[in-house]
Amino acid sequence: MALVGRGLELDVVIREILHLLSELLGLNRGRVVLPDEKGRFAIRYAYGLTPEEIARGVYELGEGVTGTVLRNRQLIVVQDIDDDPLFLGRAVSRAHLPQEKVAFIVMPIGGFRNEAGVIACHRLRHRNRELADDITILQIVSSLISQLLQLKAAVEEQNQALQQQNVLLVQALESATIRYGIVGHSPALLQAISALERVSDSPSPVLILGRSGTGKELFARALHLASSRREHPFIKINCAAIVQSTFDMEFFGYERGAFQGAREKHIGLLEQANTGTILFDNIDELSLNIQGKLIRSIEAASINRIGSRSRIPINIRVVATSTQDLQRLTEEKAFRYDLFYHLNIIPVRLPSLVHRKEDIPLLVEYFLNQFNQRHDRSISLSPDAVHYLTEQNWPGEIRQLSSFLERTVLLSTKCILKMRDIHLLLKGDSEAFLQIDQNRNERQEVRSNPSIRPYESVLSHSKEEILNALKINRGNKSRAAKMLGITYRQICYRIKKLSIS
Repeated sequence: MALVGRGLELDVVIREILHLLSELLGLNRGRVVLPDEKGRFAIRYAYGLTPEEIARGVYELGEGVTGTVLRNRQLIVVQDIDDDPLFLGRAVSRAHLPQEKVAFIVMPIGGFRNEAGVIACHRLRHRNRELADDITILQIVSSLISQLLQLKAAVEEQNQALQQQNVLLVQALESATIRYGIVGHSPALLQAISALERVSDSPSPVLILGRSGTGKELFARALHLASSRREHPFIKINCAAIVQSTFDMEFFGYERGAFQGAREKHIGLLEQANTGTILFDNIDELSLNIQGKLIRSIEAASINRIGSRSRIPINIRVVATSTQDLQRLTEEKAFRYDLFYHLNIIPVRLPSLVHRKEDIPLLVEYFLNQFNQRHDRSISLSPDAVHYLTEQNWPGEIRQLSSFLERTVLLSTKCILKMRDIHLLLKGDSEAFLQIDQNRNERQEVRSNPSIRPYESVLSHSKEEILNALKINRGNKSRAAKMLGITYRQICYRIKKLSIS
């Protein structure tokens, strides 16, 4: 009984059960026969059988004693295997069995769907214990094995369904990222996309939080595209650029007569966003006075144009972004409580690049293609250069990575950049990068003339470059030297001179 509770590792559990039957009861050479992938029945678990004997234990339905029990689903006890023509002796030859009279017991196992099979064993016919007692024990064991098989099949079926569901969900999310123009497939990114899609059709406000450069505006547009408002306006407002004196006119609009020389009617931003989505980018930049006017209009779901006495109903989905901790700002009285609690109904936090490093190679490829097309270039990075970028910290997030790659495309004078080139550019040493590029052209000329011996100073590679090359190549100096474009002797000399342990 204790074995059954050890889990679904049936190879271990059933074999140990058969082992105990042999050691304690003398029910030897136990085997469990189950259907195989070819529609036949074969020994799946056994104790006391050699691998060759197990391999021979394959039966068709109705073939021999085992096949007959499989077909009729009834117990068969062969009193003497030497006198029963139905006994095949296929798995274990008679010569390997005791010379005494040997019995063979085959009992059906009720299984789950096509997992029905039999348990069989040999037994010396003449023993002090009654044969009926052994049959009773085998019935109990058969029932336990049947339950294990059913449980395992049910768990596998459930796991398979969950795996298929997960695959479909991941595929749907990955296709969603493409559809929304979001690059990546890391779990952190897919989780953020999933959170947005789950609330896409809700009218409740959404607060998108994240560091500057993580793509908050892109996610806000993704939320709009995933919602039923996708065919309606998407209005973005840069809160940092709002001027206090013109706020009312820009947001609420005005009608003729309100200002001398004004047009007949001007529709404000809130009215323009009617039936659609309005994005307040960096909402923490709004003054407290503007926050008060804004929350009153949003909660009332209506506006008054300047110069008009009638209220105009509006139906807008409010999305706001912030890089700040708004709750802390409310405690410092720099942000209104009522606006914060109105926006914080559905907060979504975007992952930083440090939490989605597996997306960096995809982002590098995406931005390189984009900038190559924009600037009519054909620049690519070597694998070690991409790996180097992946291992860097990007405090400016995706915006910083994009800016760096555009500068790389514009400055490069060769098609393929290596780790050292990227290292120099990332340090902001553009002049050294261009000088190295020129030196490489000169070295190519030197190599074409075998009478000239190329020479590179020990300072041609920084300590950080050599350490990164060794790290990428797991301490292999030959590979690190090849990556840096120097010889094995040269890298050993530099390691010694730069005191690299």
